[in-house]
Amino acid sequence: MNVPTVETFGQQVLHPKVEELIDLATELKQEGFNMVVDLTAVDYLSFPTRTDLPEDVKPERFEVVISMINHQTRERLRLRVQIEEENPVAPSLFDLYPGTESMEREVFDMFGINFSDHPDLTRILMPEDWIGHPLRKDFSVGQIPVQFKASKAKR
Repeated sequence: MNVPTVETFGQQVLHPKVEELIDLATELKQEGFNMVVDLTAVDYLSFPTRTDLPEDVKPERFEVVISMINHQTRERLRLRVQIEEENPVAPSLFDLYPGTESMEREVFDMFGINFSDHPDLTRILMPEDWIGHPLRKDFSVGQIPVQFKASKAKR
């Protein structure tokens, strides 16, 4: 698959379009990249005009970042997928890499990025009734009072 590729700090970084992600991940798995080490997201609200992307990659507010490893060759690579603010949806990698289940749930919970075809896209860190996504740059950072339990230690 022909996707924009750069090298950063000695690591290959691929920039697939969101609609290319499943095909690319399938191809990479066949090449031996059989483990997703990490899957997270970044909110670039404060940096809309990034210069670290290849010329033909349109910067979006959100980016899903996927780190993979090939255990045979000890090679690592990273995928950076631009996600539209108006339609924050990426395809789930769960069918190819079942270990991504909780990582995708965390990204959904913290950033509000949906993963289509995910088996259980529910909150994993915040309470079910929580409103908003705490790692978005426009999320209000209010104060939540800390509640301490009474100590049972004898004095």
